[in-house]
Amino acid sequence: MSRDTAEAEAGMEGITFPAWHGKHYVPLAELLVRLGSFGLDLTWRIEFDEVVDPRCAEMERLSADEGMDTLTLLSLTTPFLQLLDAEARGFAQDKPVVVLTEFDSSLWNVRAVDERVLSELRHHYPGAQDL
Repeated sequence: MSRDTAEAEAGMEGITFPAWHGKHYVPLAELLVRLGSFGLDLTWRIEFDEVVDPRCAEMERLSADEGMDTLTLLSLTTPFLQLLDAEARGFAQDKPVVVLTEFDSSLWNVRAVDERVLSELRHHYPGAQDL
């Protein structure tokens, strides 16, 4: 991917966990909901290594320039949209505050400036490990 993850992840703590819990795939939509009020006012930019659905192209288009708001991103990431390799970066006042990276439909890495976000995700995904 052509993103600058080092810059986006500077100063962030992170966790990693399997994208599959039994037969349940954890989609991007679920992670956005789990961010709660922390994620509501963010501006999102998302990139894909592999576009697996027409909605992916639409998300990339809306990510260009100013990015998109959380509710727009959520509307495009229906619960059944499974990603292969993607990264969603949430910004507050042009500063990255959360990075959601999905690897090969098998693993999520989540980095955030707010430890409460990571604690919430650890609670819902008990297999989570620190990065």
